[in-house]
Amino acid sequence: MNPANPVKKTPPNDLGALLRHWRDMRGVSQLDLSFNAGVSQRHISFIESGRSVPSRQMLMDIAQTLDVPLRERNTLLLAAGYAPMYADAAWNAQEMQSVTKALARMLRQHEPFPALVMDRYWNVLMTNESAPRFFNCFVDMAARRGPRNMLHLMFDPEGMRPFVAGWKSVADSLIQRVYREAVGRVVDDSTRELLAALRAYPDVAECEIAGGLGGADSAGASASPALPVIPIGFVKDGHVLKYFSMVASVGTPQSVAAQELRIECMFPADDETEARHLAMLDALPQQE
Repeated sequence: MNPANPVKKTPPNDLGALLRHWRDMRGVSQLDLSFNAGVSQRHISFIESGRSVPSRQMLMDIAQTLDVPLRERNTLLLAAGYAPMYADAAWNAQEMQSVTKALARMLRQHEPFPALVMDRYWNVLMTNESAPRFFNCFVDMAARRGPRNMLHLMFDPEGMRPFVAGWKSVADSLIQRVYREAVGRVVDDSTRELLAALRAYPDVAECEIAGGLGGADSAGASASPALPVIPIGFVKDGHVLKYFSMVASVGTPQSVAAQELRIECMFPADDETEARHLAMLDALPQQE
């Protein structure tokens, strides 16, 4: 396709292959898709065989039914010969200002506990003041080259990994999170590259995706059986600080960047961790 002419029509069978791909990914038959999208099964069959090109609205109805992410909906539109519908500007573009201001407000309100905004590949885009202060209690963040990626920070033997309690179970759960939290449950090429890079770290290749979140020896699992979550533990001065995360995303996004942003807030899992966390940050030099 000529990049100077992004709306140039592509062969209809490209669209058909994409539609079959998404049906297979979602485990949906032509009959089920026709019922849920309000499109005849015959018409869907014609689209997939290249005998028919749907209207723009029909294609978006089908994409909505299949829960196709916005980035990939643009690909479907291009394959059908239509212009992309969803803006693909950078996360910090002017048009995203209302969203980024809201994210900054959320980050500030989560002090004194770490909070950060990441893209779909776990690259850190924004943080509150407590996030780098927290991680600097374990590693010299200034010595790490950017862009900063949370998964690489956790898996790197020169990063947070030596301080993670129950490392192998945590590694399993983090890999599982990559699959579970992928936008639209889509493991694209860049996500596969990220997973391959993580498994390339020493002693990670044998980590398997376990059932549930972590294993029986996951940090804090047996020590705190009453907790409704399995926390991740960080060892500091002989004590295990236990945290859990809450992850939020932008509701009803209308741009690719807005859909792919997520904010992760860390919370202490118990009173002892909260007290030690506050003392640990209070002991750090004040930032000017």
